[in-house]
Amino acid sequence: MTFQITISPSGRQFQCDDDETVLTAALRAGLILPYGCKNGACGSCKGKVSAGQVVHGNHQQKALSDEEEAQGGALFCCAKPQTDLTIEAREMLADDDYPIKKLPSRIAKLEKLSDDVMLIELQLPAAEKFNYRAGQYIEFLLKDGKRRSYSLANAPHVEGPLSLHLRHMPGGYFTDQVFSTLKERDIMRFEGPQGSFYLREDSDKPMILLASGTGFAPIKAIVEQLIHIDSKRAVHLYWGGRRPQDLYMHALCEEWANTLEGFQYTPVVSDANAEDDWQGRTGFVHQAVLDDYANLSSYQVYACGAPIVIESAKRDFVAKSHLPADEFYADSFTSEADLAKN
Repeated sequence: MTFQITISPSGRQFQCDDDETVLTAALRAGLILPYGCKNGACGSCKGKVSAGQVVHGNHQQKALSDEEEAQGGALFCCAKPQTDLTIEAREMLADDDYPIKKLPSRIAKLEKLSDDVMLIELQLPAAEKFNYRAGQYIEFLLKDGKRRSYSLANAPHVEGPLSLHLRHMPGGYFTDQVFSTLKERDIMRFEGPQGSFYLREDSDKPMILLASGTGFAPIKAIVEQLIHIDSKRAVHLYWGGRRPQDLYMHALCEEWANTLEGFQYTPVVSDANAEDDWQGRTGFVHQAVLDDYANLSSYQVYACGAPIVIESAKRDFVAKSHLPADEFYADSFTSEADLAKN
């Protein structure tokens, strides 16, 4: 069966089959609802069903609790309609300049940025044009229908291959291959651009950029885009890692801080060893922001990294530093281990 979905407050409508998710149908109809992992783990697509019924596929309780679901809460990435629906969700019209494509690519470069982070550069076919927004991600299309999502680490205007930063997850279906058998010149297929995490260029608000681990990749793309458009916005980048070596492009961030007007950089390490001789900030990276900014009411925050970092940052920035909830933009880096926690 096919059901009609109405979005509140805009009143826009689209059709959704009973065997597809609300998010899939919205994207097919040219409407973009906020989303991230598309697997029921990050909670980015959370909204409300104000009329009608849905059934949810597997998802994590931290993304949508039983109590929230009982009150009409829904994860549109895994919610399938049982009736016509009215949903409450933020939305954006899809832009024809950023069509989602399935493309082949050739690995142009593999380079270790640290012991467990690999830089992958993808060369597209010469005649192919791939447009995306700074902060978005692509999905590698693997065997047996498996997909793996990684953020683009360079801004759209940058000439040359697409760059990604992949952290090795021991036992991981894909990252084990990346760190062992994958070779330069291998062919990879991907689909993108994906995600509603990207730089809002129409704002002039000061920005907090918050990254943990390889969550730095899309943040790097956002900084490069700000430089490209000659933005005058004040920017403060916080990058957190367990050990100093997790901040694998620390020197680049220091260069930005030394050369870009209005740009600040604060590295934060949570578990430094004595031999690290770390002299900088310690503890949780989002707590460093709270220590520095008592009032974020006039800011935008772009946060990317581990789910626990994103969840803690949004909760505390809104509750303690008065950040407007709709000015918190995030991409939660969920792993297969995260997705298995239902």
